Amino acid sequence: MRVTNSRVAAVLLGGVAATAVMTAPAAAQDASPAPAEADRAEGDGVIVVTARRREEQLNDVPVAVTAFTGAALEARGALDITDVSNVTPNTTLETSRGTNSTLSAFIRGVGQQDPVPGFEAGVGIYLDDVYLNRPQAAVLDIYDVERIEVLRGPQGTLYGRNTIGGAVKYVTKPLPQEFSAKLRATYGTYDQAEGVLTASAPLGDLVRIGGSVARLSRGGFGDNLNIPGVENYNKDVWAARGTFELGGHGEPVLIRISGDYTRDKSDPRNGHRLIPGMLSGAPVLEDEFDTRAGLNAPEQDIEAYGLAMNVTADLTDSLTFRSISAWRKDESYTPIDFDALPTVDVDVPAVYRNEQISQEFQLLYESDRLHGLVGFYYLDARAYTKFDVLLATTGDLLGLPPGFGQQTIGDVRTDTWSVFGDFTFDVTDRLHLSLGGRYTVDDRDSFIFKQNRISGADPEFGGTGIPFGLPITDFEGQARFKKFTPRASISYDVTDDVMVYASYSQGFKGGGFDPRGSANAGAIDVNGDGDFSYDEIYNFFLFEPEEVDSYEVGIKGAALDGDLNFALNGFYADYTNVQIPGSIGIDADGDGVFEGFSGVTTNAASATFKGLELETSASFARGFAGAGSRMNFAGTLGYIDAQYDEFIGNLGTDVADITDIQNTPTWTASGTLGALVPIGADGELNLSTTLSYRSKTQQFEYPSPYLDQKGYALWDATLVYSFGEDRYSIGLHGKNILDKRYKTSGYQFLVTDPATGLPVVGNNGLPTPSLGLEGIATVFYGNPRQVFVTATLKY
Repeated sequence: MRVTNSRVAAVLLGGVAATAVMTAPAAAQDASPAPAEADRAEGDGVIVVTARRREEQLNDVPVAVTAFTGAALEARGALDITDVSNVTPNTTLETSRGTNSTLSAFIRGVGQQDPVPGFEAGVGIYLDDVYLNRPQAAVLDIYDVERIEVLRGPQGTLYGRNTIGGAVKYVTKPLPQEFSAKLRATYGTYDQAEGVLTASAPLGDLVRIGGSVARLSRGGFGDNLNIPGVENYNKDVWAARGTFELGGHGEPVLIRISGDYTRDKSDPRNGHRLIPGMLSGAPVLEDEFDTRAGLNAPEQDIEAYGLAMNVTADLTDSLTFRSISAWRKDESYTPIDFDALPTVDVDVPAVYRNEQISQEFQLLYESDRLHGLVGFYYLDARAYTKFDVLLATTGDLLGLPPGFGQQTIGDVRTDTWSVFGDFTFDVTDRLHLSLGGRYTVDDRDSFIFKQNRISGADPEFGGTGIPFGLPITDFEGQARFKKFTPRASISYDVTDDVMVYASYSQGFKGGGFDPRGSANAGAIDVNGDGDFSYDEIYNFFLFEPEEVDSYEVGIKGAALDGDLNFALNGFYADYTNVQIPGSIGIDADGDGVFEGFSGVTTNAASATFKGLELETSASFARGFAGAGSRMNFAGTLGYIDAQYDEFIGNLGTDVADITDIQNTPTWTASGTLGALVPIGADGELNLSTTLSYRSKTQQFEYPSPYLDQKGYALWDATLVYSFGEDRYSIGLHGKNILDKRYKTSGYQFLVTDPATGLPVVGNNGLPTPSLGLEGIATVFYGNPRQVFVTATLKY
């Protein structure tokens, strides 16, 4: 069934929420700092995190980190990793534009909007301690998860890859010593139908095997009105994980070998046009989730898989050795219809191929007063993309040959290694001093090729296109970037339950070459010989590393015997040499018509970030509905004043006063109210409702009346009944109950006014295209109202 107006379900959930005065389920409050005691009789759990590469209670870590247990995520009805950003301060995790599986991540103003190769991520994504080098296939679905940690601020002295903005760690569940099985089934609106089967078993005292298989499907939120049978915003995913464990559970050595596989065969995800077709006159569609996009080749197909081996060995009572070895590979075929019309006008069939091998070694030391580690990290990665920009239909009107298009190939090799260390010394029982550092060497080897073509798309994309003329760009470049980045913190336990801290950390993100660049896009003929030398093109394509100096003070603690928990921090960051990727149309022959495309990336900006973050949880009204009942509240608040201090625009002038930090709302907030009520001898009812808010969000550095999103709030609610000693449960979940329409991303290719950054409006009252003839102002929306039921069986 396709339910676009689930009014009955919304009223039902709203009534349940209002009647029960719900909050976070008992497990869902784990999204905030955990209680101070591990043995609360009422069953409240302490969240253990590994933010500092050793197991610590969340309240004891002098780092801005939010943690979610798997039980909390399941109780919320969380579907994938992007759901956690609604209840995490100053964090944006969203699905990138035309896909279901590519991630755009921003923390405290730092991130990566465009998922092309050649750019290091500002936010690191980790799957069981393995860094995912590319954002493709990084929208991880939530199943078989132990916890998710979101660390804000630069990371790198403790593990993995250096990341300048923060890290998101997805940790799967370890295998138990006894046989276990779990089946979860979901059915909901838009024909949502999901099933996850997880099982594990011991093969003796030391060996365990386990795995999960997931089928995740949903009909489209809209339809492709141009291609019968093709839906828009649907989901068609198969996924699996398998694990082999040897040792552990008290043994000095644990070897864990794991593999995962994901196949996404969803239909192409196309945006909603906000302006009429300037060539075809096609009107704006009424339904934001419908599309007229004509591009459906290549068939959208995303495949991702990997293997990892984690080894932990206790060498002595004080020394532990760890090794993390991994190989990953993914391939994404995707048709991107920028104009979202049947007209072949800026249609972009594309393929992304990524492969990586990584190795990490750590030696951890633990004594009465000194704790820490030294480590080595190595990554060998390849990121390849090929795409056509087709103007086949409008080519005749532009004076171009039939089936005209332009092909770009970017092939980026990254070879990086680093050494790092971080130690904490307990000066007294209450005063703790931490010092760390990292030395990183990044080698970047890039190949960039661009050429005009005729007769349609490349044969790899199902077309008959052939080269037309000489290559526009045929470039190879190598660069090395080296940097030492320090970290220091001091913390003091004011009481047994309250800790204050101050920290400084420096972040670094390597440079590279824009893989979408064009030699005719603006390289400077320095010597005036009428031709571009290699050095001139090299300097045009190259962008340098960026850096951030981050300062933070905070307080964490618990009160009222653990019934009240809080974490408050303030931060300041000086962000320099900021990499600004951009996309521009190219008028190669000077006739006023943009028939080509190029990426242009510069270190054009510096910025300052300062802000506050508050997370709190509370349990109260114990016994309000009998023994064991209680109510809970979990709240988050994020504020960031993020401003460019300098931003050099295309004309060489400072335009900081008309630009803003992308994907960084000034305010983020959430509140979750819930109740836990025992039912019968072994049952309990968990009820909760969450209201989350994000203030105005700008999609790119320059303002856009089409793409930017005003402030909005989302309302979710859930009801879960568990019984049979928690072996069985059934839940009713509602997400975006008020069916709010909100923009998450988009494309814009319009001529803008250098003085304001706003689109230039012509005599016809419409903006002027900067690529193609139809005009491009296309947006993607967050999910509409969804209502679904889950049933879980554990053995």
